[in-house]
Parts: sequence; structure tokens; C-alpha cells
Amino acid sequence: MPITTLSSRELNQDVTRAKKATKDGPVFITDRGRPSHVLLSIEEYQRLTGSQQKIADLLAMPGLEDIELDIPRHAELARPADLD
Repeated sequence: MPITTLSSRELNQDVTRAKKATKDGPVFITDRGRPSHVLLSIEEYQRLTGSQQKIADLLAMPGLEDIELDIPRHAELARPADLD
């Protein structure tokens, strides 16, 4: 997998080039000649992190506030706490 290296100035001048380069591999961004950041495609990031969506993120999606959720209570599961 080829690695593309761009200076911060090159990145600012041609963001599209940097985004397209992520299709081939990571893009290293340098500040004063030293690597400072890495730009990845979202697919590569998800592959590397093994990230899956978290329930909190899914519940925070727009439009879900209009969905009613009726969770029935099960009387056989609820009982008073035994504090003795």
C-alpha cells in the first residue's frame, strides 16, 4: 500500500488531491518536514479500529425522537429487594 506524503501547505492548496490519495493508502501530513497527522478513508479507519456503531450513537440519530418505544413490564421479574 503506497503512502502519500503532503506538507500542510500542499494539503491546504489541494484538499481534493489528498482525499483522492486515501483511496490508495494513508496520507501523511507534515509540519516543517515532520509527520504530524494521517489522513485515512473512512473504510480504512473502520477496518483498522474494527469500529462498530455504538448503541448511544445509533440512538442519537436524527429522526428517532419521533419513534415510540413501549417496553412491557414483566411482573414476574420485578420483586422487592431483600435487605435483611
